Amino acid sequence: MPKYYGKSWLDNDTVAAGIFLTPALILLGIFVIWPIAYLFYLSFTAGSFTLTGTHWVGWKNYWRLLQNPDFLQVIGNTVYFTVATVIPSIIVALAIAVLLNRTVALQGILRTAYFLPSITSVVAAGLGFRWLFQTQGPINALLNIFGIPSVSWLGDTFWAMPVLIIMSVWKQLGFNMVVFLAGLQAIPSSRYEAAELDGANAWQQFWYITLPGLRPTLVFAIITTVIFTLRSFEQVYVITGGGPLNSTNLLVYYIYQEAFGQFDFGYAAAAATVLLAIALILVYLQLRTWGEER
Repeated sequence: MPKYYGKSWLDNDTVAAGIFLTPALILLGIFVIWPIAYLFYLSFTAGSFTLTGTHWVGWKNYWRLLQNPDFLQVIGNTVYFTVATVIPSIIVALAIAVLLNRTVALQGILRTAYFLPSITSVVAAGLGFRWLFQTQGPINALLNIFGIPSVSWLGDTFWAMPVLIIMSVWKQLGFNMVVFLAGLQAIPSSRYEAAELDGANAWQQFWYITLPGLRPTLVFAIITTVIFTLRSFEQVYVITGGGPLNSTNLLVYYIYQEAFGQFDFGYAAAAATVLLAIALILVYLQLRTWGEER
């Protein structure tokens, strides 16, 4: 029997590991690997959703993506939405985490209050934001008090996207805050004590101790926030429906429209494959950065 480092490759530990891992690997294959493989196959076909109703078209769906101005607009919308959501989500969450990492009054209540949006239903939050920003809603009523005319927040191609961004930042804030709090508590307090003895002020301590110590945490928070933002669907579906004039249509919602609105599953699968490729690249960058930190 083959040997591995002086031991049989089929020892008790290997058998036990195989027994425990097999159910998880079967589920992983059924619910992750097979759907991804089928998605990739479907992106090269046209026709109905079933295998018998499809026919091979090669790279035609991908060429359609590149030549479709609506898809290019959706990509631009998604990039704008992602960047405008991730930057304030990270900066504001980090600022709040730094403040709440200190001993302040009502610290526990404040931490809970900031985290609550993360566990709130996206659909419920979307309905709330749609009510807040409707033409006769509370936001315009507040503006009218100060003599500012009402704004058609959800009917204007300029203002509709910022409404989605505000909601997404609000939704991501609590999760990122908790991540940063965990990272801050992992930084040894002795570093700050030594910096104070050397005369470093609060800003210098933040710039030379806190930020370098949070580098792995920052990478994790940025990558996860980007991925969460890329897969945004509910807020578009509930608040704007991709309008007005396709100005708030994001990639996941576009895939949904093409698949279940136009029943063009091959084309929708090609768009979903592009989204999957972007997510895999981001995960690779995250793992590579973590590897460099070790």
